[in-house]
Amino acid sequence: MKIFLNSLLSLWKQLGLNQRVSLVVATIAVAAGMTVLVVWSRRPDMQLLYARLGDKDSAAIIGYLESQNIVHEVTAGGTAVKVPSDQVYKLRMDLASKGLPGGDGVGFEIFDKGQFGLSDFVQRTNYLRAVQGELARTITQLAGVRAARVMIVQPENRLLLTEQGVKATASVFVDMGGGRLEIDEVNAIRHLVANAVQGLSPDQVAVVDNRGRVLSEELKQDPTLGTASSQVRYKQQVEDYLGKKVETMLAAVIGPGNAVVRVSADIDTDATTEMSEKYDPDGQVVRSQTIVDDTNNSTEQRTTGGAAGVSANVPEKAAANEAAARPTSVTESKRNNKTVNYEINRVTTNITRNPGTIKNVTAAVFVAPRMAPAPVGADGKATGEPQVQKRTPEELNALRQVVVNALGLKLSPGQTMDSIVALQETTFAAEPVAQEVQAIAKENRLQGWVEVASKWSAVIGAAGVLLVFMKILSKQKPEPVPVEVLSMSPDLAARSLQNGNGVTADMLNQLIRQKPANIGTALREWVGTPSAKN
Repeated sequence: MKIFLNSLLSLWKQLGLNQRVSLVVATIAVAAGMTVLVVWSRRPDMQLLYARLGDKDSAAIIGYLESQNIVHEVTAGGTAVKVPSDQVYKLRMDLASKGLPGGDGVGFEIFDKGQFGLSDFVQRTNYLRAVQGELARTITQLAGVRAARVMIVQPENRLLLTEQGVKATASVFVDMGGGRLEIDEVNAIRHLVANAVQGLSPDQVAVVDNRGRVLSEELKQDPTLGTASSQVRYKQQVEDYLGKKVETMLAAVIGPGNAVVRVSADIDTDATTEMSEKYDPDGQVVRSQTIVDDTNNSTEQRTTGGAAGVSANVPEKAAANEAAARPTSVTESKRNNKTVNYEINRVTTNITRNPGTIKNVTAAVFVAPRMAPAPVGADGKATGEPQVQKRTPEELNALRQVVVNALGLKLSPGQTMDSIVALQETTFAAEPVAQEVQAIAKENRLQGWVEVASKWSAVIGAAGVLLVFMKILSKQKPEPVPVEVLSMSPDLAARSLQNGNGVTADMLNQLIRQKPANIGTALREWVGTPSAKN
């Protein structure tokens, strides 16, 4: 190896400046190329895991890969993820078990690309898919909703409708993981879907969670209260509203937690229709009046006899006499007719009562007694415990009257306030709870000390062991190491005997050359050992 290096050095000295520079540059280029080749060869083969991901799915998948320390690449503007080829299928199964990717569905971007030659059925189907996808995306924005799917069923548009009662319906599936939707959130989903589809009512939207529970069943409106569940639900809502109304009012006066109110409401669940018609004979009103006045007068006069003698028989005289003898008629008629039609006063009443009317309300109220403040000593500190102070009957009646007025109750004749509002003052069972709280607090405090002691016990034990070891080490003294006597030449041994000392300078030099470690230890021992003369 040394010969090879010497030959290289001699060759380097024989090269000129340009040759040296060229050789250095070539060496650096070859080294860089080899490094890049090694890095590229060690780079994993990346393969597409998922593409066209939504923002929510992409963030969830990347978070999972980072938590597992898996090498990945994000491409296509964050919509595609690549992973090593040997882990693609395993990661797909792992992500599928976690519900990823959830998929946002197809929205209105389905119409971004122009498509010609599509039938009307395909266009309506694409529109329905777009509406379902947009609604699913909107519902997944709610807090706690991991994924959602919306299915809408609309009646077909036909010229001749055979079934007139067919209405649009919808169903919503929500994946809550381990959470639960509140009633207000379920109602919001129902109205969101109903207002996005023409002809769809909120009662026709069914909401189901990933545990198989129908969340919208309790929210269906039943104006007739025809089912038992609707009656019980309405009764519960009325009682809860009235009870909470009274309890919050009393809590502001006697303190929170010092009043318990329960209300019982009697609900009328029958739908009735009343029709009544009353006539008032005294209340007559002229409806029509007809008056006819007819007058007719008729008078007839007759003249008897004529002129006597021959002249009466003369033709001229006879004609005159005949004309004079004709009767005279005079007619006079008079008639009055009056017709009056009267309308009798009539009252028609049509009353329709829907179910849900509150017929009767009773309430039961428990109030806690007042606590008198503990007596205070001269030093300003409490010298005892607070004492229970009962309310007077007048105070209890005043509270009962307040409850009656808050519920809007009206006393019927012969009915007292005690019969509709039962108010009683009693001591609440708060002491066992307080003792339990104190025991829990004491246990938590002891557990805290145990945790602190467990954390520092190892440090304290290690420090104690170290102190004990140092103390034991300080008490130990090194044993004297005897100088190993080596075979000496006869003249050194003779000189040693003449001087009377066990070791001479020549002997030390000889021993130092043979055993330096033993000589150093022996010298330290000699220096530290007091002389025999002292």
